[in-house]
Amino acid sequence: QVQLVESGGGLVQPGGSLSLSCATSGFTFSNYAMGWYRQAPGKERELVATIASNGRSTNYADSVQGRFTISRDNAKNTVYLQMNSLKPEDTAVYYCNTRFFSIAYWGQGTQVTVSS
Repeated sequence: QVQLVESGGGLVQPGGSLSLSCATSGFTFSNYAMGWYRQAPGKERELVATIASNGRSTNYADSVQGRFTISRDNAKNTVYLQMNSLKPEDTAVYYCNTRFFSIAYWGQGTQVTVSS
C-alpha cells in the first residue's frame, strides 16, 4: 500500500533552519509529482511547494519563496523540504502529498514550531 512518512520537524528559533524528509513506498515514486503542505491551528491546509517527477520543475507559495527549497531523490524514494529563515508564522503541521488515479495520499504529518 502507499505510504508516506514525514520526519525532521521540531522546535526552532526564528531565523533558524529545519530539514524535513518524506520517505515513500508502495508506488513508483519517480513517476509522480510530490508536494509539501502545511496546516496551522485553526487554518486550512495550504500548499507550500511542489516538485515534478523528474525534479526539474518546482513551485512555491509566495509566503515561502526564497526561504524554502523542495528537492527529491528518486533513488531513495524520498522528497525533502529545506526550510531557512524560519518565521513564527511557519508554525504548522507539515504534510507530504502525492496524487495519482484521482486519489490524494498524505503522510501523518510532522510538527514544526518556530518560537523563541
